[in-house]
Amino acid sequence: MYVKTTARKTKSGTVRYLHLAHNEWDPVAGRSVPKILYGFGRADQLDRDAVKRLVGSLSRLLDPAEALAATAGSELVFCESRPWGGTFVLDALWQRLGIDTVLRGIHAGPGGKPRRGRPRDTATTERVLFALVANRALAPSSKLAAADWINHDVHIDGLPDTSDNACYRAMDWLHDVREQLEAGVFRQVANLLNLEVDLLFFDTTSTYFELDDPDEAVTRDEHGHPLPTHDGKDGKDGMENSVGFRAYGKSKDSRDDLPQIVIGMAVTRDGIPVRVWCWPGNTNDSALIRQVKDDMRDWTLSKIVWVADRGFSSQRNRRYLRQGDHAYIIGEKLRSDSPEIKAALSRQGRYTEIAENMRIKEVKVSETERFVICHNPDAAQRDAHIRAQLLAQLDELITGSDKLPAMKRGELRGRISTKPGLNRYLRVTPGGLLRVDKAKIKTEANLDGKYLLRCSDPHLPAADIARGYKQLLEVERGWRDMKQIIDLRPVYHRLEERIRAHIVLCWLALLLIRIVETTTSQTWHHVRRHLDRLHAGTFTGPTGVFRQRTELSKPQQDLLARLDIPAPKQIIELATASR
Repeated sequence: MYVKTTARKTKSGTVRYLHLAHNEWDPVAGRSVPKILYGFGRADQLDRDAVKRLVGSLSRLLDPAEALAATAGSELVFCESRPWGGTFVLDALWQRLGIDTVLRGIHAGPGGKPRRGRPRDTATTERVLFALVANRALAPSSKLAAADWINHDVHIDGLPDTSDNACYRAMDWLHDVREQLEAGVFRQVANLLNLEVDLLFFDTTSTYFELDDPDEAVTRDEHGHPLPTHDGKDGKDGMENSVGFRAYGKSKDSRDDLPQIVIGMAVTRDGIPVRVWCWPGNTNDSALIRQVKDDMRDWTLSKIVWVADRGFSSQRNRRYLRQGDHAYIIGEKLRSDSPEIKAALSRQGRYTEIAENMRIKEVKVSETERFVICHNPDAAQRDAHIRAQLLAQLDELITGSDKLPAMKRGELRGRISTKPGLNRYLRVTPGGLLRVDKAKIKTEANLDGKYLLRCSDPHLPAADIARGYKQLLEVERGWRDMKQIIDLRPVYHRLEERIRAHIVLCWLALLLIRIVETTTSQTWHHVRRHLDRLHAGTFTGPTGVFRQRTELSKPQQDLLARLDIPAPKQIIELATASR
């Protein structure tokens, strides 16, 4: 069966007609003769839409690949194969969470004012931002390398290619709309995942930059954002809040010699990161949680119990967190001079076992605050073992020191003082002799395996207080994943706006990763390994270009089922050749 063309000469020229025909054997003539089955009419008046419907109807009788191969004939060429499983799953979650809808719906700035800059194609910008988020989750790299990765190494629906300039422009726009994005994403995620935000865990980290000098100081508001310049001034007025973004501070990466920034993150009890913050590198941790509470208050949440570690336990922070209908669970330092903490640790009472490796004892020292002493027997054994090793090392160092001259003993004491673990148990007699402090050993032994929690909620059970604080490990796991899987550092940016946008991209990548992990009960490393084996192959032929996925393996099918993501169509894309 084929398309037959006939021609007829008229006064205006030659007219061609198209017919659907097939050959039949004529026994009289002794040869095959064409038989017309259907007439399409004049070629110049062909109803192409009707032909497309006919082709589509006939294609249903064949496998899609067979149909395309039949139309392309022997000229079908296999061009390339790109990983697609990772971006397909991340894109499905991205759309399920409505992040694409949030981004495409942002047209105005705060107060409904038009945004600065020329109008943007938000649909294309949304695709570029998703590609950058997927890059952080699948193959972290610089934005220049990310553009090359998008163009040559991966298939992303709706984004055949891009450029590094497009990536930078998208990041600039992301920085401009980040507050609306964060609020919109939280609403979408909270509603879809039914998040329990009665407990919010907050912690900070830092990330350093390989710079010779910190950033030039500029005047900032109370949130650490640069203040706008006026009358041609450069924003520097010598005020106390004038500081560069990448500045020297107390590094949590043990790199006090390099400029850094401080990053904060709020996480739910399920480990879902709901918001991220950035501050200049010299910002003090104790002042940050007050800003975080103000920012989260704007999201009209119900009662929240804030969970933070002992770095946020100042009296001013505790008083601020109690405002409104909020409460807190904060870790306290065991080795403190506070009368309240000393009273709590010295209070007699029985421990209650709440888990195989957790015992608790509640102590109430005031009307507004409660203390919960947590004891882990396994951790107590580890602490005792470590102390025994330290004491053996200290005893070896000071054995025979009585015979040394006073100056030599002073030098030995100086060396020991540089090792906090050893210096803690060192005692110096009035005569200058070095001894092991037995009283200190007894005091430290009483603290083995213990940590102390302070809570302002009078109704929260003590067991829930202990379990809630233990879940603060979810934030620490988030920092570990952000630094090791998403590659938060190195940051290949110089401008403050793009550094802040980079942090937002890392947060969105961690959000998608954590949803995959909590849903599948598998690590992202394991999931990514299976998804990377799902490829999109590209074929070309006379009729155009089409992309087809590889067959789904059993692990891939199981992952999609757990994530409740429908299996992708076999034919991903079909583009006819332009005439």
